Amino acid sequence: MKNVICFGEILWDMLPTGKQPGGAPFNVAVHLHQLGQPVQLISRVGDDELGRELLDFVESKSLSTEYIQRGHTHLTGVVKANVGDANEVVYKIVQPVAWDYIQYEEALAQLVAQADVLVFGSLAARQANTRETLYRLLEHARYRVFDVNMRPPHYTKEVTKYLLEKADLVKMNHHELAEIMGWFGEAELTDRPAAMRWLAERFNLQAVCVTCGADGALLLKGGEMYQAPGLPVEVRDTIGSGDAFLAALLKGWLAGDEPGAMLRFACAAGALVATHQGATPVITAADVAALQALAAV
Repeated sequence: MKNVICFGEILWDMLPTGKQPGGAPFNVAVHLHQLGQPVQLISRVGDDELGRELLDFVESKSLSTEYIQRGHTHLTGVVKANVGDANEVVYKIVQPVAWDYIQYEEALAQLVAQADVLVFGSLAARQANTRETLYRLLEHARYRVFDVNMRPPHYTKEVTKYLLEKADLVKMNHHELAEIMGWFGEAELTDRPAAMRWLAERFNLQAVCVTCGADGALLLKGGEMYQAPGLPVEVRDTIGSGDAFLAALLKGWLAGDEPGAMLRFACAAGALVATHQGATPVITAADVAALQALAAV
């Protein structure tokens, strides 16, 4: 079965209700595993209590900690999440922390070279150390999935542009699409499908996926545009919804599913996670399918 590598941050989301494990690459890895897709996580935690608790949590999810480095010089990452608006979470991301210092190792290069997909985002590229490691690993990857995930002020146009140039499949939300189009003098191109086609041509992308919150998502693949509606659910919080969406999309992608079907499944996975608190509730492919069936009634 095909193998996925998720690269980047693993951290604690500090919520009013307590701390929850998080970080987009970690969340994607958890949901891939829960959906039955083999996955490995490359990250770094501090040699501290929070780091040990994170490693314990990773193991509790039946994920390997083999490629999660342990550092002695920087603390485990934390994020203060403001969920006053359930649909639009605001993050304050502490820096520098352990995952800013993921060290390049030949074993990581071999792991990435043997995998079918490397998933990465812009946040892990905010500091030079982890950014350099990512850049080197990208050269070994067979297929590169860029989860844009721009968190102010932790990204730049230059780095994001470089990662777009290296990507095969790009996933972003509609706010990120609008901002990126503005960077290239195309802010007037507000039609999302047209903007996606422009991006695909500009960066020679095989696929572009844009999530639109409650309005569902769009997928441009093989020159064809696919659309899936959002599912009406009672939202607890949206933390991790986009990560579950990407995990579900990749599961369908690697299985060779029809694009429209994989997009609808991904929207359902994102909606299902939004009905729970926290980024990594226990969900299965059967749970996602059940929500799809319910929404179709």
